[in-house]
Amino acid sequence: MASTRAIFVVSVVISCFLASCHAEILFSSLKKSLDISASHREGVLMAGEDQIILEWSFNKTFPAGADSSYKKVKVHLCYAPISQKDRLWRKTEDHLKKDKTCQFNIVTMPYKSSGNSFNWTIERDVPTGTYFIRAYVLDSDGHETGFGQNTDEKKIDNLFDIQAISGRHSTLDICSIVFSVFSVVSLFGFFYMEKRKAKASQQK
Repeated sequence: MASTRAIFVVSVVISCFLASCHAEILFSSLKKSLDISASHREGVLMAGEDQIILEWSFNKTFPAGADSSYKKVKVHLCYAPISQKDRLWRKTEDHLKKDKTCQFNIVTMPYKSSGNSFNWTIERDVPTGTYFIRAYVLDSDGHETGFGQNTDEKKIDNLFDIQAISGRHSTLDICSIVFSVFSVVSLFGFFYMEKRKAKASQQK
């Protein structure tokens, strides 16, 4: 009885260990099996306004059928190294569960080997920074099995800048200026009237 219980406990421990090992996917273990591009207007892109056109397909340098386990594609907006510097909350980790590089989910779609595209309007809560695009391919268990990105390995090429929404609006700025001018004029008017009253009382 004791031996049976011991075998059961060991089996559970081994199963948990294998499950945790399977979940601990390293980015360095993934193959670059997707080609992905991101096109947009020139210059700094504005959050909440500008669009990025995304296109991706299976990397043709891989043998046919190498993507047979691919079920979904998950596309992310990712911080470039320059926007990660001195920001531990954006730190790159090889362990995908701990990695903070790609914090913005753009879209998740069923996998197709070609003809994939998506027009993404930059979301309003995206902070100011320099970015690139990365996509992961997922298997039936939702685990990352490959990736693609629109930049090189060192994440230097094809980066783009996004300007966050400031939280201010031109109408509010105009109103604040008008009220400021009105306050100043009212203050001078008040002093002028007080001065006239003082002179009038002295003349009496």
